Amino acid sequence: MQVVWSSKENLNNGEVMQTSDLVNYFSPDLFLAKLKHKSKAKCLEQMAALFVDSKCIRNGEIVLEMLQQREKLGSTGIGKGVAIPHGRTTATMDVHIAFGKSEKGIEFDAIDKKPVHLVFVVLAPPQEHDNKYLPVLGKLVEFLNETKNRNKLLKAETYEEFVAAITGDSNAE
Repeated sequence: MQVVWSSKENLNNGEVMQTSDLVNYFSPDLFLAKLKHKSKAKCLEQMAALFVDSKCIRNGEIVLEMLQQREKLGSTGIGKGVAIPHGRTTATMDVHIAFGKSEKGIEFDAIDKKPVHLVFVVLAPPQEHDNKYLPVLGKLVEFLNETKNRNKLLKAETYEEFVAAITGDSNAE
């Protein structure tokens, strides 16, 4: 599957997004190797707080409410131990992704009814000129669909190991 996005300068000719492009939306401040909670509600609170602590957003309540509303539409637990809570919010001006890992697993009402170990929270502004949000979600799902990629992420204890898992750079580990 090819995920295509357009840039402001090149709206008519989409570029193919590479998996390594995903790292542009992560940061060390949005990386959490050990999620504390086993419930979806507490996990979402912890992840929203991570965005506030990293200064990506000011008001975690707005993001938390948006994520809770999104979960009411249907669980973002996509199966295979992965959840991707996501949505658009006025709390941010750009696309950001936070990552959290749970060794014990989180009850997330996933479609396969199994606990979630990898959580990716994707925030995007209400409108974007360069249309990154949906291609980022698509590329993330494509990447996470492969067992070997999920296994690498489960082993990542540091942000550097996490980035290496996404980029496929074994030298960065």
